[in-house]
Amino acid sequence: MAAANIFSNSPLALPKIKGLDLESLKYIRVFCDIHMNKNGPIVVIEDDADDREILDEIFKSLDYKNSIIYFGDSEEALKYLIDTKIKPFLILSDINMPKLSGFALRQKIHTNEDLNLKCIPYLFFTTTSDQKAIVDAYSQSVQGFFVKANSFDKLQRTIKTIIEYWKECE
Repeated sequence: MAAANIFSNSPLALPKIKGLDLESLKYIRVFCDIHMNKNGPIVVIEDDADDREILDEIFKSLDYKNSIIYFGDSEEALKYLIDTKIKPFLILSDINMPKLSGFALRQKIHTNEDLNLKCIPYLFFTTTSDQKAIVDAYSQSVQGFFVKANSFDKLQRTIKTIIEYWKECE
């Protein structure tokens, strides 16, 4: 798709502003879309209820101001991401899930023009650690691949490291 056509059919197209040319408006639109919403919700996609409970304890103990939105199903998460006007801070996704795998979800987000323009960091947070999964993840342009630790303390340190890193990014 040519750069001149990227925004023409978008529901988020900018209104005409006197004194600004089309190229300037496109730049503003792109900047607004890719600027991270550091106060936005953290979307956690995890089908295992026990893992969600542990993650909830960890997020509460770390006391970040971001709300945490949990989905046990990738299809529900995708619907939320498409329908919401709120731009999430980041997405933490398991890989092995029923209905729609984490890989398939990432692909759907990456190929959806509006979601892709939001540039929401997408990180895998999973028990899967085989080399093929890691290579496949990075070939889909994920921003991180983390293996769930076996202990609460290690898991908490990993979550803290992830959040602190992305809070520092621009």
